Amino acid sequence: MQIIKRNVELRVDDSLMRVYVAAPKPEGRYPGIVFFSDIYQLGSPITRLADRLAGYGYVVAAPEIFHRLEPVGTVIEPSDLGRMRGNDDARRTAIAHYDADTRAVLDFLKSESSVLPDKLGSMGFCIGGHLAYRAAFQPEVKATVSCYPTGIPIGKLGKGVADTLQRTGEIHGELLLVFGTLDPHVKEPDRHTLAQTLEKTGVRHQILIYETDHTFMRDDGPRYDPAATDAAWNELIPFLKRVIG
Repeated sequence: MQIIKRNVELRVDDSLMRVYVAAPKPEGRYPGIVFFSDIYQLGSPITRLADRLAGYGYVVAAPEIFHRLEPVGTVIEPSDLGRMRGNDDARRTAIAHYDADTRAVLDFLKSESSVLPDKLGSMGFCIGGHLAYRAAFQPEVKATVSCYPTGIPIGKLGKGVADTLQRTGEIHGELLLVFGTLDPHVKEPDRHTLAQTLEKTGVRHQILIYETDHTFMRDDGPRYDPAATDAAWNELIPFLKRVIG
């Protein structure tokens, strides 16, 4: 379906957080998704993914994850220097601040007249996959799509050590994990640790594995895999439809 796009200003801990919102154009009420970027923030490859999700009938709200450190509207270039900058921003951001941002976006979605407040989910890529996984700790998040999430087994997310893996049992909704076998940042032992933890804690989950590299769903670089991306979308949309509509 056709979509509409806008930017929303939220204040979190007196910091201006831009949130990119993509939503279905037809009037109605739809499930809401808090949507997390990779370390490069809200460049066009990420907003295209948000737009695509919105077109399936979701109100998608994507925050700038480094708003406390970068000027509003900052898009980090996906280059060697940009990777250094993004990783440094990630390292300097307190884990509690990431969680506060998630809470703010969920509250925003619940306040929107076009959103069904009892049908909320999360989705993210790379560091955003980790953030989407943490968003699942919130009781109203019923469905989570975590694409090649980095750092969960070792607690690497921001300043300090993240307790994400240890808190997996707090997830009451359902989780879909998307991995690539050629991903140097989420290797097989990490995938095994996540799967084992989810099984042990009884979290309802699915795991999709493709013969692809890291960030294979991002369409602006040499690791982009259109066929695997389409295959993942063909699984994740039915997952979301089943869980939150």
